[in-house]
Amino acid sequence: MMHRHFNHEIELLKQRILKLGTMVEDAFMTALASIREHRKDLAESVIAGDRHIDQAELDLEEECLKLLALYQPVAGDLRLVIAVLKINNDLERIGDLAVNIAERAVFLASAPLQAFPFDFSRMSEVAAQMLRQSLDALASGQIGPARQVCLMDDEVDGINRDMYEQVKNAIREHPDRVESLIQVLGVSRALERIADHATDIAEDVVYMSSGEIIRHAYSLAAATRAETTGKH
Repeated sequence: MMHRHFNHEIELLKQRILKLGTMVEDAFMTALASIREHRKDLAESVIAGDRHIDQAELDLEEECLKLLALYQPVAGDLRLVIAVLKINNDLERIGDLAVNIAERAVFLASAPLQAFPFDFSRMSEVAAQMLRQSLDALASGQIGPARQVCLMDDEVDGINRDMYEQVKNAIREHPDRVESLIQVLGVSRALERIADHATDIAEDVVYMSSGEIIRHAYSLAAATRAETTGKH
């Protein structure tokens, strides 16, 4: 009877983390739309909705701790609860970063269009794909797609570095637009951090499904390749 009740609680836990994932993904996509379309109303809806994400994260954390205390799970069940705890935190942080993007969108919506000459389309596309694929891997438990997410992070990092150089040069050429340009740099940084959190989620899916810990493995491999080729 106890085991059956625990299995039921585990299924509910899976449903709740996936529901939170949907909420966070919706907030992120709306924040991107607010930047792309210069829509202050969309940005404000993301900011207003963040309290629901925060509350869901707190409730889910409490549920995980309750399961650990009451049932003392082992093996695969223990990995699942631990992974959900970590993924829960990553999702909440992505929600905060979506708010960060939205707050910058509010500012940029009232700025002259020439102060926003940067194209976030590719960076946004890859970051959104990473989040979607990591959540799909969480739902299915498939390791292959989760590993692919980890490999995608380098592209976002590279775009963020390029954006930094573009903004730095633009500030030199247009010092009168420095405030808007700093907001642009903030959007780029938030997208890079969201990609990092999506990678963390993917790594936790691998751990949950197989017990294999791959955190830092891809970044270490990339660093090794850079040292070998002389690129830093």
